[in-house]
Amino acid sequence: MAYDPGLAERLHDYFEGRPEVEVKRMFGGLCFMVANHMCCGIIGEKLMARVGPEKYDECLENSYVTEMDFTGKPMKGIVYVLPEGLESEPELEYWLALCESFIRLLPPKL
Repeated sequence: MAYDPGLAERLHDYFEGRPEVEVKRMFGGLCFMVANHMCCGIIGEKLMARVGPEKYDECLENSYVTEMDFTGKPMKGIVYVLPEGLESEPELEYWLALCESFIRLLPPKL
């Protein structure tokens, strides 16, 4: 599965210069790891956002957000954000900051 190169460039720009960020190919797309935790990624044209279980239902109330069902069943705590929800930089930054705020609550991974 291909991923949106324009969205990939925007994510690279957002995370640029941060040594704790690593980019890996996963799920047929790209995955951005922050401090060794999966933070977000790109599957096709969608942002895969790890928002955490507490924000999951609230995020699904947005019309441009769907359940991440890559495995055939929803993964609670991870959502897809459709391209319509990522048109501006503030919209993208909102989702990335939400992902990072969840990641920062997790115990350190070595």
